[in-house]
This record gives sequence, C-alpha cells and structure tokens, in this order.
Amino acid sequence: MTIYCWAARRRLRLGTPESRLFQVTSDTQVLAHCYWQPEPRKRPTLLALHGLEGSSAAHYMLGLAGKALRAGLNAVLLNQRNCGGTEDLGPGLYHSGLTEDAAFVIRELATRDGIDCVVVAGYSLGGNIALKLAGEYRPDRLPTLAGVCAVSPVLELDDCVRALERRSNFIYQWNFVRNLKGRMRRKALAYPGAFSLRHLDGVHTVRMFDEVYTAPYFGFENASDYYRRAAAMRVIDRIRIPALVISAADDPFVPASIFRHPSLTANPNVRVIVTDHGGHCGFLGPANGDDDGYWAERTVVEFASRESEAFTSRSARDQAPPQTADPYLLPRA
Repeated sequence: MTIYCWAARRRLRLGTPESRLFQVTSDTQVLAHCYWQPEPRKRPTLLALHGLEGSSAAHYMLGLAGKALRAGLNAVLLNQRNCGGTEDLGPGLYHSGLTEDAAFVIRELATRDGIDCVVVAGYSLGGNIALKLAGEYRPDRLPTLAGVCAVSPVLELDDCVRALERRSNFIYQWNFVRNLKGRMRRKALAYPGAFSLRHLDGVHTVRMFDEVYTAPYFGFENASDYYRRAAAMRVIDRIRIPALVISAADDPFVPASIFRHPSLTANPNVRVIVTDHGGHCGFLGPANGDDDGYWAERTVVEFASRESEAFTSRSARDQAPPQTADPYLLPRA
C-alpha cells in the first residue's frame, strides 16, 4: 500500500491556490499554498506538513486540502525549508524536529489574517513535527492551536532510521537518499560555497546524510544526537491539546512498537490508532461515492472539524461576560 498510494494517479479537483511566503527568519522564507474559503477568517484552518523530501504537491497534501475545503475549512499546505523548489529562499536546511516555522505560520495567520483556530496535520516527518510542536509550545504560547494530528509519524527517529536500513527497505532508502542528494546539489547552486559536496557521492543512507550534513549544520553532536533530540517522543508527555496519531502495523519503517511507549499511552490528550494495514502514509480503502477511499485523510479532516468546533465553543464561553444576578429577580422557593 505504501508504494501503490505513492505511485497511483489521483483525480484531485482543486482550484488555484494562493502562493504565500512566510518570513520565518531574517534570511529565510518558506512557501505555502493556501486554499481559502470565501470568508477565511470565519473558518478554521488546517495547516498541513509533508514528509521527508515531500512538498505541498504530495498526493496526501492535496487530498487533505480537497477534503478540508469540502468540510468548510481553509487549507494551508506548508513546504519545509528547501522543499517544493524553494532552495533559493534561505541559506539553511531543514530537519525532522524543526517546529519554529509551523509556529511562526500559526501566529502570522492569527495576527495578519485574523484566523483564530488552527489544526496542524502532519505526515511522516511532518507528523513528528506536529506532535513535537504540541509538546514544546504550551497552549498559552500558541493560543489559536486547537489540535494536532499525525499520520505515520516518525516520532522515535532512531528506531525509524534503523528500520529503514533493513535490506527489505532498500528501495525506500534509495529513494530518500537520491532526493536528499539532489536537493544538496541544488542548494550548492543556489548558495555557492555554503555546503561542501566533497563527501556527497559517498552518502548511501539517510543516517550517513544526517551525519555529514543535517547534524553538523544544526549543531547536533552526530546523527544519533540529532535523532534523540529532534524526536517528538521526548516531549509527547507534555501535550495538553487534543492529538490524534494514526499509523499501521505493516508500516515498513515506522515500527508499531513505538506507539506502545508509556509516554504516549499515558497521555490522556493523545488518541492512538494503529491499524493492521495502511503502509506508510497510505491508508486506502474502498471508494464510495464522493469519498475516494483515502480514509486517513478523511479521519484527519473529521478530527480537525470536531476539535475546531469544540475549541471555538470553549473560546466563546471564555470570552462571554460574567453573568450577574438580577436584583429584581425573586429567589426560587
């Protein structure tokens, strides 16, 4: 199902999105493709985060956008730094635990666009970021964040990279490494001299790439230190907003055992669904009428709609003026 859902052509009828740049640091922008309802500030927003070497054009990102629009939500599809053809928008790289960009976007949507309710949904690497975001940022620091959802999240990075290194996963590893190396070559063209390509040809695994490029660039001691510190599992127990996790027992490189970790199962704010089948970011079932069968996308949007409604109701109650007793009203007998 992993390969089929990645390769299958989908008929996704979406309008033309707004291309929006967010100035996340003084020297770096990230690109989002935004699908707006007619009155955006009156609607909740689904902020979608893609996986490793994905982009806003990934099939699940567009699938989420289509389902969100039909449910009455705005959809903002965010590209990680350098993804979606944006290598020239900043001098740096991205990594699996970089939550600052999503937090910046949520705040700007509130201050600039008046959007007061956001649900973040991430796939794979994006799922790790979504959960880490909810664990790192207390509700008072991101007051418009209503909930997070993670599909096939790599929330214990070292375990997932180790699973990726199994011989049976050669094709997945090869594809990730091919894309990572291609991106570094494009980055070197955009910023000559910023990154050495001297060791690039010798990189054959994701771990080697992270050892040579990701870890040293972000100040981690090595790849293992990066995997430990960037994993959402380190902060999963701190999540204080509704969170939904969806994964599959037959995911080729996200072991199902991860989702039995006490830090995860003991948090009452996190609901975990582990299905027998679904692969990695697949989850395709029978199509039925207007539903195309990609049930994880449907479940994410249902979660976003439900938690947005609950969040809005709570906010309205919190903002309501206190009730005062009517001095002319006689007490009940």
